[in-house]
Amino acid sequence: MIGTGQTMGDSDDDLVRAAGDIGTTIFHPVGIAKMGRPSDPLAVVDERLKLHGLRGIRVVDASVMPTNPSGNTNTPTAMIAMKGSEMILEDYR
Repeated sequence: MIGTGQTMGDSDDDLVRAAGDIGTTIFHPVGIAKMGRPSDPLAVVDERLKLHGLRGIRVVDASVMPTNPSGNTNTPTAMIAMKGSEMILEDYR
């Protein structure tokens, strides 16, 4: 029985679906501005955090993570900010 009062089967597909439903988070969403190649229709920024299709704009926060990490997003976000600031300085020189 799942917390919503719904029942589930015990097949592999049912268990995978239940794990995905239960194993998600609402606390630290990421991926709103996914990092990826221009050929990826869901990607918003490139590997240097530059917005696809616009010049002079970068996204340097948790939203560039393509998927939600299994742990807290605080440290990865700090690392993105540090690396992003280094890239901005490199490109400015």
